[in-house]
Amino acid sequence: MYECALTRKFRHGYTNLKRCPIELSKMPEASAKSNVVNEETQVDLFRDTPVRLMGYANECGESFRALIHVNWVRLSYAVASGYVVADTVDKCYKQSKLPFENESTKRRKVLKTLVDTMVWQSLASVIIPGFTINRICVVSLIILTRHSHLQRQRAKWATVFIGLGSIPFIVKPIDNLVDYFMDSFFRKYIMP
Repeated sequence: MYECALTRKFRHGYTNLKRCPIELSKMPEASAKSNVVNEETQVDLFRDTPVRLMGYANECGESFRALIHVNWVRLSYAVASGYVVADTVDKCYKQSKLPFENESTKRRKVLKTLVDTMVWQSLASVIIPGFTINRICVVSLIILTRHSHLQRQRAKWATVFIGLGSIPFIVKPIDNLVDYFMDSFFRKYIMP
């Protein structure tokens, strides 16, 4: 039974509990007394700890784009992409340590985990948030320079703060949107 938060129904339909497609009941950390794994005790290093903040490096880079050289923005994308790769490797490693009937099934499940994690993380941590913050900052800078009495340099700094301030508000909606996309389309039709 897969617990991958392949999301769970909650208030408005979807919420993210655990996203990795790993059979939790077969995890080595499971108690010998019980075959049931307590979800509260399962901590995902890349999604439930401050390490998750590395996935938002590109949003910070996009926020500062008006003030810094483009190579610093690219570096922020490299950090966020490194986070995506690290999470994918972690999920594949954990999946590969589970017992399987044969080597073919194991390869198939590990490949499925790789694709699922890479697509989810790429969309939810890099592509959609980066684009969203970029557009918020561009529109903010245009509005501030055209319709306010702020000097251009102060408008750029205001744009940085608007971009950084937007990050906490876009995270959950984007995660939920990507969960919905993955559950209703990608996992259903592309990687069944």
